[in-house]
Amino acid sequence: MELDLIIAGIKQGDVLALSKGITLVESGKPEHRLLAMKLINALYDHERKTIRIGVTGIPGVGKSTFIEQLGLEIIRAGHKLAVLAIDPSSTRSGGSILGDKTRMEALSRSSSSYIRPSPSSGNLGGVAARTRESMLLCEAAGFDVVIIETVGVGQSEIEVINITDCFLMLAMPGTGDELQGIKRGIMETADMIVINKADGTNLDAAKRAKMQIEMALHLFPLPESGWAPKVKLASALKKEGIKPCWNSIKDRQSFIRENGWLKSNRIAQQIRAFQRLSQLNIYERIATYLSKENQLSALQERVTSGEMNEFEASILLFQSVERFFQETKN
Repeated sequence: MELDLIIAGIKQGDVLALSKGITLVESGKPEHRLLAMKLINALYDHERKTIRIGVTGIPGVGKSTFIEQLGLEIIRAGHKLAVLAIDPSSTRSGGSILGDKTRMEALSRSSSSYIRPSPSSGNLGGVAARTRESMLLCEAAGFDVVIIETVGVGQSEIEVINITDCFLMLAMPGTGDELQGIKRGIMETADMIVINKADGTNLDAAKRAKMQIEMALHLFPLPESGWAPKVKLASALKKEGIKPCWNSIKDRQSFIRENGWLKSNRIAQQIRAFQRLSQLNIYERIATYLSKENQLSALQERVTSGEMNEFEASILLFQSVERFFQETKN
């Protein structure tokens, strides 16, 4: 059975098997969902000591360059690194560029790295719907550090904190991030803020931004983890300030492991994941039923033709779902 071969391959660290597994997990076909869950269940390890890092930031802040340099530093420290890069999907065609391997050329050449770009497929929060599942497969394949790069389209991408241990936000000097981020709340959830492109004529502005952010962070209550967020200066292009960022991530991971927050947070993430999986599975099951009955398209045509409005169509759809549950019950 191919599923058994994929499971065996992932356990052996075979990246081809890992890619096949992630493709299965990301599949939108209803018949693949149970197989995907069986795959992850067979590889699940409650005690895995992987470091999970989420990275976000506005377009142009240098996420890919920073992640590449951070990744190379992580590999030099003796780790195996997986990068799950989420690319925005077109609202018109649904397609994505998926060019992260090209942007992280040096990192992609390393035998200790695995880079997997995935389309967001319209999922909100900066990550794809199955990113957590893909992350678990990467861990099962032996990657002990996983970086998740969010879409990077704004300051609302905090879904990544629900699947990672450390949330890192990249900012740029001179863009107002030190104020806008505070206004929109994302800095309240960041465990580390790295002001990238802190070099040349930007250096003085970067130092001022660092001071302003540090002063602002003092106004926030200490996070539940007990770890006070750090603000770092870095220049990924110049390869400067990267090692202190990695050291700070390691220090935080040790801190939250020792005080018990890492374990309790991952349990909370498991509960949230179970709720999300349940909602997705129920939705997909009902959507499959309605599609087979041709009810969705039929109702849409009646709305398009002006035969009924969207609320009347929704009432009929609700009634169809009610019948579905009755049939299932009987």
